Amino acid sequence: MSMAKKLFGALRPDAYNKDNYPAYTRSAEERYVQTLMTNTMGNTYYADQHELLGDAAQLHHEMAEANPNFMARALVFARNAGFMRLQPLFGLAILSMYRPDLFAKIFRQVVRIPSDLSDFLTILNGLGRGEGGRAVKRQVNRFLSEVSEYWAMKYNGRGRGYSLGDAIATAHPKPKDLQQQALFRYLRGVEANLALLPQVEALESLKLAATEEEQIRLIERGKLPYETVTGAIKPSRAVWEALLYQMPTFALLRHLNAMQRAGVLEDARHVEYIVQRLTDPQALSKAKILPFRLATAFRQVEHPELRDALREAAELTFDNLPELGDQTAIFLDISGSMNGQYLEIGAVFALALYKKTRGSSLFWLFDTEVTDAKPSRKDSILTQAAQIYARGGTDTGAPVRKLTREGKKVDQIVIITDEQQNSGSPFYEELKRYRSKVNRDVKAFIIDIAPYRHAMVPVQDPHTYYIYGWSDTVLSYIAQTVQGYSGLTEQVAALDLDHLQ
Repeated sequence: MSMAKKLFGALRPDAYNKDNYPAYTRSAEERYVQTLMTNTMGNTYYADQHELLGDAAQLHHEMAEANPNFMARALVFARNAGFMRLQPLFGLAILSMYRPDLFAKIFRQVVRIPSDLSDFLTILNGLGRGEGGRAVKRQVNRFLSEVSEYWAMKYNGRGRGYSLGDAIATAHPKPKDLQQQALFRYLRGVEANLALLPQVEALESLKLAATEEEQIRLIERGKLPYETVTGAIKPSRAVWEALLYQMPTFALLRHLNAMQRAGVLEDARHVEYIVQRLTDPQALSKAKILPFRLATAFRQVEHPELRDALREAAELTFDNLPELGDQTAIFLDISGSMNGQYLEIGAVFALALYKKTRGSSLFWLFDTEVTDAKPSRKDSILTQAAQIYARGGTDTGAPVRKLTREGKKVDQIVIITDEQQNSGSPFYEELKRYRSKVNRDVKAFIIDIAPYRHAMVPVQDPHTYYIYGWSDTVLSYIAQTVQGYSGLTEQVAALDLDHLQ
């Protein structure tokens, strides 16, 4: 058989997607990164939670057996660059079964906060591994030695898996001093010397406070974090006002709706403060706020000044995105399966990309038909994203077919989709036709924000790049690849585990 025939055969579809349309299988490493970056174990349009969990478990085990070093790098990447939690923790629990050495090396880069530890131990127990053995216990002890009063108050809630107190009772860490001994005793629910724990003492007093004035005094004296206060009492407007000025930026964004209901936003001084916080570029960068969080807040908040601040925040979030180049076509899937969070994320991404091309790119919406989104360089990302709605079926080939028919030459095609073709001609057939008739060197970037296992393009295509996830970093990878950097999977593989902080 000639090389041409071998190659032609290799590029034929080798699988079927969830809607029974021809699809391709990507490499195991790429499918693993996709699972980590998009699978929240929640329901999707084409698969339920049980099916997604089963697929993920199989991939974790396969990767632990075949390429545990890549697996370790991918877990760290997904937790820190992709801002994902449950899938990296699930993978970490499975990695501990195969490679305790790699597990130990990356543990603190995946288990970053007490809720991570709680979920990790719950997953471990669910896998039938009990306490996980000596290697796991050693890492849990190291983590517990770093527990602070702040963590103790914020994360020791019971009722979901393991609390910090449960972890202490299981791992039996040795306290380093009397203060830590008191903290461990408190977390386990036994009598402790709270005089050594001033914040904890203030929290316990807050639960018994009889007046609003006393509540505020204890919050300020103990510098009690908002999560602790809202878990201990039902905040009044005055309490929310006291909490407002100590909230981190991410918490401020999440609680705008609650403060609106409590009447906090009726005071112009508070509004001015919130606006300053939300439009501070350094604060936004430090908070690592996912773009769709801004879109969600924008949908919930009615205050005009705050809506303007959120518009500005969205622009600032993407301000440092590298340039993509002028000749770019951006296609956003608006089919019914994208409805909800997928479309909210996709619309924000697409408009951010459009603005980075300085308005010289194409931005089309597609289901089974293709329409020009008619974007504005002046209107904000959030305003325009809120006007995009889901509809109809999916023909991923439709926008490329229109591009070919009109003879429009572009250097990059960026398609944002959940990849579920259910009508029309497949994307890859139209991409090959475009390359043969218009531009043979065009690069294609597929931003996949869903965890389905099958793909629209075969792995052998050297000019097509898959990028997975929901954070603003996915757009950076497109820009970097345009400028000659390696694809996402290659960048994960190059992560240096020996220099983790």
